[in-house]
Amino acid sequence: MSHRRAVALMILVALLWSIAGVVSRYLESAGSFEVTFWRSLFNTLALSVALLAMRGPALWRGLAQASWPLWFSGFCWSVMFTAFMLAITLTTVANVLVTMAIGPLITALFTRLFLNHRLPARTWMAIALAGVGIGWMFWQEAHSGLSLAGTSVALAVPLAAALNFTTLQHVGHRQVDGDTATRQDMLPAVLIGALLSSAFTLPLAYPFRASAHDIGLLAMLGVVQLAIPCLLLVRLSRVLAAPEIALLGLLEVVFGVAWAWLGAGEQPGASTLTGGALVLGALIANEALALRAREAGGSDRDRRGRLPGQGADLVGKIP
Repeated sequence: MSHRRAVALMILVALLWSIAGVVSRYLESAGSFEVTFWRSLFNTLALSVALLAMRGPALWRGLAQASWPLWFSGFCWSVMFTAFMLAITLTTVANVLVTMAIGPLITALFTRLFLNHRLPARTWMAIALAGVGIGWMFWQEAHSGLSLAGTSVALAVPLAAALNFTTLQHVGHRQVDGDTATRQDMLPAVLIGALLSSAFTLPLAYPFRASAHDIGLLAMLGVVQLAIPCLLLVRLSRVLAAPEIALLGLLEVVFGVAWAWLGAGEQPGASTLTGGALVLGALIANEALALRAREAGGSDRDRRGRLPGQGADLVGKIP
């Protein structure tokens, strides 16, 4: 695959990710947990079909024999899937997407705290600036008397993603000479996450109130917004470097806010725009400098295309 085609497909991935918010605004009667249940269920079915086509019956044998890190990773995915859709039903799309965007920086912080990885000064500055942006959003919401529930739930997504990636690094699943195997191992974890998410939310989703219209939209989200981008991303991560993926992945925030604004009349507030500008500015500056350093043969420890703490390409970018 050419680099230009990979970039175009990565933009498509971000576009597909971004439709969840606006589509959820057209649901008729499904509640928060039922929305999460149907989306995760259809994602489970789609990934099962795709992975069975790719691996055959060995898929199930591999899951049965998998060690605890894969299952823990699956649990983290389930938290991400569940928290994202719950947050979307509790607050604005812009708040959720901006909050999720700090995932790579939380991952960087976790690898420093728990794995003692060195971080460049630019990443520390980005973490501080993004923290100010998220803090500003929280403070403004609290000062305005708005509920903080949605933004608080959304924070579970980048936290679970960071914990996921840090744990996999700790147990040695991210080796310089085993990148391909590592990426392949992530897909069964996503399937486990979708299955757990649907199982966790099933009791809370009952009694079902979703109309046929709602189920159709949620089926589309499970397949088009989750399963297909997930499979595409794993393939693209073999061509694009992590900084490129992280930068292009930020288009999800832009697309998602634009869809909700134009398609559902959900205009982001001033606090969200200010906080989002700080978060996105910090991320863009950090990733752009990282990409420049990599291209110049800098001293970062990701000669294989990944920067310290930047696990967003496979862990932190699929809600």
